Amino acid sequence: MNAPLRHPEVAADAALVHVRGLTVDFLGGRKPVRAVGGVDLDLKAGEALALLGESGSGKSVTLRALMRLLPEKRTRIGGTLRIDGQDVLALRKKSLAAFRGGTVAMIFQDPGLALDPVYRIGDQIAEAVVRHEGASHAQGRARALELFERVQIPSAARRLDNYPHEMSGGMRQRAMIALALACRPKVLLADEPTTALDATVQIQILLLLRELQRDLGLAVIFVTHDVGVAVQVADRVAVMYGGHLVEVGSSGEVIGAPAHPYTRGLLASRITPDSPKGVRLVTIPGSPPDLADPPPGCPFAPRCTLAVPACDDGLPERVALAPGHAARCIRVGAA
Repeated sequence: MNAPLRHPEVAADAALVHVRGLTVDFLGGRKPVRAVGGVDLDLKAGEALALLGESGSGKSVTLRALMRLLPEKRTRIGGTLRIDGQDVLALRKKSLAAFRGGTVAMIFQDPGLALDPVYRIGDQIAEAVVRHEGASHAQGRARALELFERVQIPSAARRLDNYPHEMSGGMRQRAMIALALACRPKVLLADEPTTALDATVQIQILLLLRELQRDLGLAVIFVTHDVGVAVQVADRVAVMYGGHLVEVGSSGEVIGAPAHPYTRGLLASRITPDSPKGVRLVTIPGSPPDLADPPPGCPFAPRCTLAVPACDDGLPERVALAPGHAARCIRVGAA
């Protein structure tokens, strides 16, 4: 059970995640609600991407669509979605069960809800290893201990027999990370995993995730609404608003030279070490769009101080600003 967790067969430059035109519609109401409106993403092994945006922008829905965790009877997913060469939307029940955990795993926002409260955490991890790899329970427990040590849980051997409620929030999140890594996934999805933690523990978890991502060669998609978190964990940033990606680029490009007015608004609304005391933060006026009745053109136009009538004519085309850096705004270059 001491085999390395890294996947040696995955080349460093292999494209593990390939998404084109991903749409997600929620059904059952008066009319379908389009929560994700045509997302394009590519992610390579060893690369970390942050999905950045306000609550309700479609980030978590996109993440769940990648694992097909959305309720099938009330959701319609369209587009092309390939992960590690597999057509995710075509996977049948048995293949989908092997895909979840074995190829793609998720770290949820609240480990208290994601972990089963009536089973010891070590046994929960062992069960995942037994189911996916056909190992014995003893081998699964050995893997759990290895992972507990890897995610820096103190007194790892003793903690294996803890129930979730016997751990602090930070320890539960580390245990959730260990569970996500149990079956050696190639892609890790993290849905705001530090939101419920205090600042000190949050930094520890972020550093741990970044270290694991680099050491294990994982492709990671990290959902957050915090610009500071995005900078710490990601090589690239994709800014999401109203179900659309409005700007994509390297962390340095998006944070250092934001092109879309929404990205600029997010950056202006945060406190930095250089922020002068006593000066009010700049806020983005208005509220996110109602996805049941979206605006006719650019989803950000109703809140944008640079909007012109042409912004209502349709969704702006993606404008390339530099290799790998693009934005959807008719004012790009003039804004």
